[in-house]
Amino acid sequence: MNMRRDCLLRALAFTSAVSAAASWAAAQTPDIAPAKSVTPAMSAIPDMSGEWRHPSLPGLEPLASGPTSLTNLVRRRGVSNYDRLVGDYKNPILQPWAAEVVRKHGEISKGGVAYPSPANQCWPEPLPYIYKNFGMRFVQTADKITLIYSEDHEVRWIRMNEPHPEQVPPTWHGDSVGHFEGDTLVVDTIATRTGRPFAMIDLFGTPFSDKLHVVERYRLLDYEEAKEGLDRDAHENQLVQRETIDREGRGKYLQVRFTVEDPNVFTMPWSATVTYAPSLVEWLEIVCPENRNEFYNRGQSQVPIAHKPDF
Repeated sequence: MNMRRDCLLRALAFTSAVSAAASWAAAQTPDIAPAKSVTPAMSAIPDMSGEWRHPSLPGLEPLASGPTSLTNLVRRRGVSNYDRLVGDYKNPILQPWAAEVVRKHGEISKGGVAYPSPANQCWPEPLPYIYKNFGMRFVQTADKITLIYSEDHEVRWIRMNEPHPEQVPPTWHGDSVGHFEGDTLVVDTIATRTGRPFAMIDLFGTPFSDKLHVVERYRLLDYEEAKEGLDRDAHENQLVQRETIDREGRGKYLQVRFTVEDPNVFTMPWSATVTYAPSLVEWLEIVCPENRNEFYNRGQSQVPIAHKPDF
């Protein structure tokens, strides 16, 4: 009995010692938060970062059906003649007064004169005019997306997962907020500044008002999905920079489908696309030079002028 009692006491003492050692070790070990698990929603967000390019002018890809962007009435070899930008002013999306604005711009262009625009007069380009830029650098972070365009240092900032402020001061490129819906980046833009020279949203001179509202939907596409947009592009636009992308590459493409609303200008919302491929050329700095002498019009450009130095 005494031997059994002695063994029992030793076993209890050993158990107490192990328990005490474990408690001491736990006290010396810092708390380590468990690794955060990646939810399906987080992992589904695609990475659209990179340098993207399209090769076309004027650039917009009219849809095959439904309300869509203007096309050029003047063709060369079956596609838009960029030297004569005469927008289809009979497109039913246009209110009569807006159609007349487009028609007048077309009459100027028919005469061989390049009418002033944001691009040739060195002014900021609003949506969707800004798609004229061939190159776009897409910088993606969790709380902000930055779009850098290849000409004249045009930059757009898109705040992620935030609403528009109640009072939005108009700016050159408008107030843009975005969120992901599955694999699609949805960007909502309002408050584009109208008090500007050459206020137009395409190269045909189509006007806009302070009610302009643009929703963009960006998606990464395989070649098979992107081909339909690439074909519409080739059917409508001049492919002036064919060598800058691989139009038959089997990698990913980036397509934006955008919808424009402006009840002061248009009779209905309308949509179009622009399809980008990975850029094959070096990213070059392109600056609109402050040369007021227009060689094509033999006149003076209305570029921004400072009558006093700002330094």
